Amino acid sequence: MKSFSIDINCDMGEGVGNEANIMPFISSANISCGFHAGGPDTIKRTIEIAQKYNVAIGAHPGYDDRENFGRLSQYLTVLELAELIAEQYYAFEKIALPMGAKIHHVKLHGALYNDCAKDINLSKIFIQTIQAIDPLLFIYGLSGSCTIQQAILLGQPFYREAFADRTYQNNGQLTPRYLDNAMIENADDASAQVLRLIQENKVASIQGDDIDLLVDTICIHGDGVHAIEYAERFYNDLKENNIEIKY
Repeated sequence: MKSFSIDINCDMGEGVGNEANIMPFISSANISCGFHAGGPDTIKRTIEIAQKYNVAIGAHPGYDDRENFGRLSQYLTVLELAELIAEQYYAFEKIALPMGAKIHHVKLHGALYNDCAKDINLSKIFIQTIQAIDPLLFIYGLSGSCTIQQAILLGQPFYREAFADRTYQNNGQLTPRYLDNAMIENADDASAQVLRLIQENKVASIQGDDIDLLVDTICIHGDGVHAIEYAERFYNDLKENNIEIKY
């Protein structure tokens, strides 16, 4: 029987306050750096919980836009984008390193994540910025996206990401959040999608077609109403199917 393993990641430190409930069931945490949500206190508390459960930590930079939770696109120059990412990473590092925490990865948030996923030039600036900071940091990016393509081309380590609680289009892109069917609201459906992604590297689009999707990590949105339920459900279902959860 073929053995499987997967990283389960969750966006955290965004003011929801459910980190202690979710952390026992995941293997990596993407922690907001304070621009779209959170701040120094939430970063510190989230890292402390991650250390307790041996969960890998990563910086989770987004657009500087608390009002819209970083989910509206912005136009930035190349220099502004590099500075936006670097400033957030270093703010995160300044808290993490004195705590003895090793930073494992960087994952962009919200609209910044999606904008880079679709744009070669934005992705290139993102990867080059992280490469200048630390060429060993993993990039978490949407499977099949420009972000992953640029990480491959530039030689930066990466994890190809899929989503447990989001639906997909035929082109492999996530269904936009403004559409009613963007989110998966049923635990059975979400768990079935997770298992199929791991075991078959496939996901069904909302149009009803199968999409091939290589995946190294699966995301649970920490601000989702089902986040705690999904985290525990996936943990138990993966264990029952002899799938190891690890980063």
